[in-house]
Amino acid sequence: MGYELKTKQTENSVVEFIETVGSPKKREDAYRLLDIFTEASGCPAKMWGPSMIGFGRYHYKYPTGHEGDMFLAGFSPRKAKISLYFATGDEKRHDLLKDFGKHKTGKACVYINKLADVNEDVLRQLIIQSVVFLKETYPDSK
Repeated sequence: MGYELKTKQTENSVVEFIETVGSPKKREDAYRLLDIFTEASGCPAKMWGPSMIGFGRYHYKYPTGHEGDMFLAGFSPRKAKISLYFATGDEKRHDLLKDFGKHKTGKACVYINKLADVNEDVLRQLIIQSVVFLKETYPDSK
């Protein structure tokens, strides 16, 4: 039995998902993020799994043989914090985060409490950098 990636692109409505976000403030931030990510990535928003909003997609294949598809950049308005997903393994991300504002970093994502805590210009740069880095790393990206 091979490893099955849980996060897959679905045809579910992004707007319907955002409307299920409990906090009105977080919902407002999600719509603003939707605009920023769409504009900066140049890609339409798609639902990935039940709660992630992704932009673009790339196909990866690891030396182990494991392969799959993932979005180039994305976000998820979770209950506690908003998760922002950018390319990992890119040094420029680390540099950009220095001027980003109040955030925490995990292995694959950056957590923020609210959009007002961060610099939107840096957010746009992070999205663009993620898309560029992944398209260079995986040339068959969409």
